[in-house]
Amino acid sequence: MSASDPVAPRPASAVVLLRDGADGGAEVFMVRRHVRSEFVPDAFVFPGGTVKPGDIEAERAPDLCGPVHLGGRTALGFGFRAAAIRECFEEAGVLIARRGAAPVAIGAADVARFAGYRAGLNDGALTLGGLCERDGLTLATDALLHWAHWITPEALPRRYDTHFFLTEMPNEQEAAHDELETTEGIWMRPEEALARFERGELPLVFATINQLRELTGLERAVSARERFSGVTPRTIMPRVVQRDGQDVILLPEEE
Repeated sequence: MSASDPVAPRPASAVVLLRDGADGGAEVFMVRRHVRSEFVPDAFVFPGGTVKPGDIEAERAPDLCGPVHLGGRTALGFGFRAAAIRECFEEAGVLIARRGAAPVAIGAADVARFAGYRAGLNDGALTLGGLCERDGLTLATDALLHWAHWITPEALPRRYDTHFFLTEMPNEQEAAHDELETTEGIWMRPEEALARFERGELPLVFATINQLRELTGLERAVSARERFSGVTPRTIMPRVVQRDGQDVILLPEEE
């Protein structure tokens, strides 16, 4: 693929779920992509994927989404926030939504029902709007803090224009990988994830490494919101260069 004729990036969203660690500090949830995945196989990433037509429809439906008083590409109507919520539920089993004013709780009596919703979303039999209608829910799109924007390098054959969001883990839900697109799910402090990557124990991709660095030093989960609220994320599109016959990915400002 010539750099002068790059593939158009596909709109996508991803979510960083945060919770307070038992031993202090904030933990993030990551899933391991299936080894047969077409994109970043066998790597640990934040739950995410491409924006689908149903995500756009959900954001444009009346009274289905929490109000977002922001302009730009993550305003309601483009589908990025709904896609983030859907992908988080599909890949991590966590639904960022409300019943009335309260966050959704998934108790023992609800597990089978929500597992059915998750399966329906994964196989395309159910839309996010249809899920909310069945269970009387609204999407907590206003609970997502837009904190990063990455575009895959032009030289790569598969490209994504991905908006990343932060949100705190709901108290009465449990995160678990989907066993379809992902093969493992872990909670881990960013510092530990980076240390394990350096030791060759945790496969990570370029964007995730840099985002984990941004998330180090958090005393608790809400500290991420305090750190990044009011900050407009800059768009980062790394580039690929040749060094000693090998492709190397660099940040835009790196020589």
